[in-house]
Amino acid sequence: MSQLFFLIGFVLFSSAICSGVEAALFSTSMVRVRQLAEKGGGSAVTLLRIREAMGRPISTIVVLNNVANIGGSILIGDLATNVFGSVWIGAFSAGLTLSVIIFAEIIPKNLGERYAERIALVAARPLMALTILFTPVVWLIERLVAPIIGTRKLPTTNEAEIRLLARIGQQEGIIERDESEMIERVFRLNDTVASAIMTPRVSMTCLHGDATLAEVHEQVLTSEHSRMVVIGESMDEVRGIVLRQEILAALLKGRGSESITAIMRPPNLVPASVRADRLLEVFRQSRQHLAVVIDEYGGVAGVVTLEDVLEVLTGEIVDETDRVADLQAEARMKNRRRFEPPNML
Repeated sequence: MSQLFFLIGFVLFSSAICSGVEAALFSTSMVRVRQLAEKGGGSAVTLLRIREAMGRPISTIVVLNNVANIGGSILIGDLATNVFGSVWIGAFSAGLTLSVIIFAEIIPKNLGERYAERIALVAARPLMALTILFTPVVWLIERLVAPIIGTRKLPTTNEAEIRLLARIGQQEGIIERDESEMIERVFRLNDTVASAIMTPRVSMTCLHGDATLAEVHEQVLTSEHSRMVVIGESMDEVRGIVLRQEILAALLKGRGSESITAIMRPPNLVPASVRADRLLEVFRQSRQHLAVVIDEYGGVAGVVTLEDVLEVLTGEIVDETDRVADLQAEARMKNRRRFEPPNML
């Protein structure tokens, strides 16, 4: 009788360990494991190796769990028949099955999920040793199942998961609302194109390239823009970019008779489909804060600035010199007014 109960306890304990460790491994965050490994903990480094290649460790756990369950059940069945006789073996088997479900599956997996990090760190080194020990068996299993499950490694995480984690973190109070919103906006950089954030051509300040600095003086003073586009005979003939402060500085130095092209900078031309994150790189490399947006027909669609890109991250930025809070919205309204029928009343 004592041998029977000892064997039952051993099978339940072995199966519970396997179930708990398996649940802990799947419940431990890969990001958290990498963070622990960077701190230099030996168990954390081993755990990271396991999490980066879960196939063999999980196969090892499954093999051990099934050896304990199947082998133990056979031995327990023989002992139980001798102790209780064949009459009660059915009831005994039902009780053993229920015990395995409760004490070797449900409870260990719940505990493994609840204390995932602690259990995974404790089990990492023994599991790695067992994985090495069972390598021949696991290798054979891998060869058998590879045609079915494939060998392609899936990414650890993706954009949707990171966004979801940010929202959950905000809901649970782990991160602040503005931090969650900032994370969401960072991903918008890759989803936002220049045409969506540019100032349309109807709101651009354009200066003719054959004009002198004195001739554009009044236009510069009345413009709400600090950077202006120099054009040729039409708006689609972009010659360069000038800064308001450089025009005014040149006028103060008595250079009013000079052509505006004397202080003109070469323009940045970008397609309307270029993404905001790429625009940041363009501005950084060119050391300019304005680019002219070209549509699919080669015409000027508008201009986009570094501030426009940053507003994807921060929301609308209005400084003390802005006369209109949102120039893009103002331009869209002007366009609608141009095509509205006149009010005859």
